[in-house]
Amino acid sequence: MTNSQNTPKASKSSKSPEPDTPDQGGPDDRPTSMEVLRHARAQLAELTGMTAETVSSFEQTEDGWTLEIEVLELARVPDTMSLLASYQVDLDPHGRLTGYRRIRRYERGRSDAHRPGGR
Repeated sequence: MTNSQNTPKASKSSKSPEPDTPDQGGPDDRPTSMEVLRHARAQLAELTGMTAETVSSFEQTEDGWTLEIEVLELARVPDTMSLLASYQVDLDPHGRLTGYRRIRRYERGRSDAHRPGGR
């Protein structure tokens, strides 16, 4: 009589080494770049009460991550007159927000003439 519970199965074990995918943590259980991005947007929205519209800059640094996130600060009619703001958001290597600051404020649809590329 054989014990079917001791028979090896073809299914993957949770301990088998697999490459990192966007929804899995990276080495040392650090979050992936997409997890960091989503978490940064959520943390900034929670702190400021404003919804993040887009992430315009995203980079890994020696101290963690730095993002530039655009938020709607003041909705106006017509929409092209709404005020947006860019926030620099700093996170530690695990994706926890360590600081943020508003770096510019502008009307939707207008580029900043003093910055290359409208940034």
